[in-house]
Amino acid sequence: MDRFVSTYTNKIDAKGRVSIPAPFRAVLERDGYAGGIYCYPSLDAPALDAGGERLAKKIDGLLSGLPDYSDERDELSVALYGDVQVLSIDGDGRIVLPEALRRHAGLDGQVTFVGLGDKFQMWEPAAFDKRRALARSKVQSTRRLFGAGSRHALGDDGDEGARE
Repeated sequence: MDRFVSTYTNKIDAKGRVSIPAPFRAVLERDGYAGGIYCYPSLDAPALDAGGERLAKKIDGLLSGLPDYSDERDELSVALYGDVQVLSIDGDGRIVLPEALRRHAGLDGQVTFVGLGDKFQMWEPAAFDKRRALARSKVQSTRRLFGAGSRHALGDDGDEGARE
């Protein structure tokens, strides 16, 4: 699998070290991560965004879609690349989360890793529980926008001609 999926919670030790979940490390290895990850404060959540080369290329693509020398491009570059830290992964699969990143996400004793496809996020566990509940609530109320307004559209009934 070449995507970050699932949710894992690991302990952070007194030195700020935390193990990246093994399935996430496997995705990073296939991504050609060169021994470290890109990590920066999320732009819209008390969390950290992280990933490998695929994430960096996605950011590059996003920036390349904005006009050179525009305020929007400069601001997004500062917000993303200006705050990126490249975190080395040690032989035990751990990274050291710098104090500034831990402070942004409110991380203390534990961190919840959340797969988001091309990237993953790191959350304080209770904050992520609230975020997940909010996301599920929003998805339930807007799922018809995704063509999932019936069991048929979700593929639950197996009969393509069936209607509820």
